[in-house]
Amino acid sequence: MTTRITMPSAEEWRAGGERITLRGREGVHRVFVRCDGPPDGWPVSLLHGFPTSSHDWSPILTRLVGAGCRVLSLDLLGFGESDKPRRHRYSVLEQADLVESAWETLGIGNTALVAHDYGVSVGQELLSRNPHRVVRMAWLNGGLYPDLHRPVPIQRLLHGPLGRVLKYGITEKSFRSSMRRVLGVPVSDEDLHRMWEGVVRRNGHLLAPQLLRYIDDRLANESRWTSALETYSGPTLFLWGPADPISGAHVLDRLRRRIPTATVHELSGPPPVGHYPQVEAPEEVGRVLGAFLSGN
Repeated sequence: MTTRITMPSAEEWRAGGERITLRGREGVHRVFVRCDGPPDGWPVSLLHGFPTSSHDWSPILTRLVGAGCRVLSLDLLGFGESDKPRRHRYSVLEQADLVESAWETLGIGNTALVAHDYGVSVGQELLSRNPHRVVRMAWLNGGLYPDLHRPVPIQRLLHGPLGRVLKYGITEKSFRSSMRRVLGVPVSDEDLHRMWEGVVRRNGHLLAPQLLRYIDDRLANESRWTSALETYSGPTLFLWGPADPISGAHVLDRLRRRIPTATVHELSGPPPVGHYPQVEAPEEVGRVLGAFLSGN
């Protein structure tokens, strides 16, 4: 049995946002953004994971808006509806530049931050720059500690010297197969197709080896990013799928020891949730996250 379809089509998601011009350290880019919820709501910024897009947040968006949040969703550079330059040195540092540029362009000051997978590295970089701007921090499964990150085999291969050739073998079928290996709760083929649409948009799947350089960025910035994570003094939530083979229960053990003041909500099911909590268990994730972000 699989979960019911929870995601709007790519066209519906795209229609609710726009592409705006932002500046990063490597140049000017067009980045897709959505702003949902009451203009005077609690500001919340959502950072998605690899290899998908902000569309991942769509199953919980209504719950966050209902909790009174003003939600910024954006596609990071190289993902979804944002620009996908081919000859580009993608870096987590530039992704953080673009998020800060979006905040300035859209008039967003202090904000809560919610990060998943690839987005946790962007979140750690933003915290290291200005932790006082982030009023609340929520983390969903991601490689917060590089030594605990366990990429799936295809990610290891794409990140290596064979990546420039192997990227041409990425198909919707291989994407669905890889996704099912990291999910704890089955997700419908239709939802997986809708996630794939963001990946393949303007041949974005061919950027996988370049985008996977975030693994190198994590190692290069490990000390600074770990410090940002562990010294952040604002309210912190870890909303975690323990069945995730990449960043699952083995990460929670360390988080509980290193950050004992944080709230940990383990999505233990049954069945236990895997790597994509917001897609696998949208009702529970939306309820817990909405309460946390609104201060309840």
